[in-house]
Amino acid sequence: MKFFGTLGAILNAWTGGVASAVIAGINRIVSPRVVRLIEGDDGRFAVEADEARTRAGDVPAKIALADGAAPPGLATLVRGSRVEIVLQPKRFLFRPLELPARAADFIEGLVRAQIDRLTPWSASEAVFGCTAPTAGGGESITTTIAATTRKAVTPYVLALSAFHPSAVAIVTNVADAGGARVRVFEQSARGSLDAAKLSHMLQLALGAVAIVAVIALAASTWIASSLGAQEDELARQISERRAAIRAGADGGDRSPAAALERRKYQTPASVIVLETLSQVLPDNTYVTELHLTGNKLQISGITTDAPSLISLIEQSHHFTRATFYAPTTRSPSDPGERFHIEAQVEPKNTIKNTVAP
Repeated sequence: MKFFGTLGAILNAWTGGVASAVIAGINRIVSPRVVRLIEGDDGRFAVEADEARTRAGDVPAKIALADGAAPPGLATLVRGSRVEIVLQPKRFLFRPLELPARAADFIEGLVRAQIDRLTPWSASEAVFGCTAPTAGGGESITTTIAATTRKAVTPYVLALSAFHPSAVAIVTNVADAGGARVRVFEQSARGSLDAAKLSHMLQLALGAVAIVAVIALAASTWIASSLGAQEDELARQISERRAAIRAGADGGDRSPAAALERRKYQTPASVIVLETLSQVLPDNTYVTELHLTGNKLQISGITTDAPSLISLIEQSHHFTRATFYAPTTRSPSDPGERFHIEAQVEPKNTIKNTVAP
């Protein structure tokens, strides 16, 4: 728990510093006219502005901001200007603070994180400002905190916001800092740009970025795991395939090489079939057509003695079950009988020297 508390304090300090820097940068880019309302001992405010605008607005030397209302004469003077309301120091709580020198750039953030310890109010209830840090003994700096409640300054801000100023700031004089003025609160004309709110918005943005980063990390981890599983499955299949190839190279009965070897001897070779037919058939026989489909052979042609061909073909070791699959015919133009014989081929892919009778 202490770790998370420290981390939260560092985050608050960083976002507070960034928020202050952003507001300061906007104020440097946009430099509106400054109108100061300085509170006197009687509770009324002296108006301090350039003489021309004071005359144009017909503004009295002193005004009262009672019950959250301002005199209408301020409208022309305040519109578009930066208004600084200088309140009496008696309205604020002052606390000196000593910090390490390296914390000079994050003073407001550090104070905001510890405001409930330095003042009687919580961070949501208090508004505060810090004087410029001064070097202390060793590697330390000192600053003075001026703080009050947000409820105490809100009526003054609301009283002037109706006149549409560019910004309204609450400041006070710090006696311990030689009377230097410290800004404890500032609100833009739109009523939303102050250091606390901007710091909170930055924290929300950082939280959203962190959530997106966690989701992206989880998604990338899941995708990497899925791809790893697919890679392992492919590696397994490749290993199995390599093992099967190696087994085939070793001469296994189920190897691809063995299957090719079996097919070689179980399928009749057309060259051997032709060679055997040329040896079996007599010289007076002419083959005009030959079809070899699987183990079935069909031949057609012309011979002088068709029935004798059946016995000649079956005498070969390569053919069995020879028979006529169509009638034997003779035409006047043919030199002999036209035959159609089919037979079963025995796949013995070695040439047997068969002598024709």
